[in-house]
Amino acid sequence: DRYGKLLKQLSPSGPGWDGTYNGNPVSSNDYWFRVEYMETLPDGSLQPREFKANFTLKR
Repeated sequence: DRYGKLLKQLSPSGPGWDGTYNGNPVSSNDYWFRVEYMETLPDGSLQPREFKANFTLKR
């Protein structure tokens, strides 16, 4: 959330996020997320990358 609380950690092969925290639906609000991934460079080496953005959850 906007205060830095980790609500859910996802895996690429996982089911995603169902909009809950500790089994309870989270409120309609703005939420921020970060994606950490490895990018393959032209020389074949891997470079860690990060993508940050936000979304608005509406119920």
